[in-house]
Amino acid sequence: MKQCLVVDDSSVIRKVARRILEDMNFEITEAEDGQQALDACRSTMPDAILLDWNMPVMDGLEFLTSLRAEDGGESPVVVFCTTENDVAHIARAIRAGANEYIMKPFDREIVEAKFQEVGLI
Repeated sequence: MKQCLVVDDSSVIRKVARRILEDMNFEITEAEDGQQALDACRSTMPDAILLDWNMPVMDGLEFLTSLRAEDGGESPVVVFCTTENDVAHIARAIRAGANEYIMKPFDREIVEAKFQEVGLI
């Protein structure tokens, strides 16, 4: 079973994402901020990461930059999931190593489509 780390400071978003991804046969772990996510990745590198941008402690972009510098950090597929929707933000995320980008609010169809595009399902 593939593992997905859901990183978001909103417990509601994490719960919704968990439900969708578990239905897609992913095993889910959660983190409330980028630092918790980085610690989780250092312990067990997931197959995929659903990542929020705006979080306390360490934001999504800082996390992504740190992740990609870690041993094995190039392997997870990272899908940003955020309210930041301008082209400059999307470009920064892709340059930092994001594989795909989802806008909030999202639904099952959007998540499935993006995960399919990057070859996770």
